[in-house]
Amino acid sequence: MSLPEDKPLSLARQYRFQWEPAQDAFVLLYPEGLIKLTESAGQIIKRIDGHASVNDIVADLEQAFPDADLRQDVVEFLEEIHDKGWIRIV
Repeated sequence: MSLPEDKPLSLARQYRFQWEPAQDAFVLLYPEGLIKLTESAGQIIKRIDGHASVNDIVADLEQAFPDADLRQDVVEFLEEIHDKGWIRIV
């Protein structure tokens, strides 16, 4: 599914995003367990705040990592986690 690039995104209610020192990684917690995230996934998901859109997230990441061409990878990742139910359109 193609996400609208101008609508805010938020985590689905059953998920909580946090840094987990025991895992030395960002994780998504949910009632049945946790999902350990890669560093890049963590960088993307930590920008999902209920206000930022796909365009906002990409712009913020491009500012944080100016030497990388990120748009396509970020959009594909956001579409994938939306399809999995981890995030929702606000």
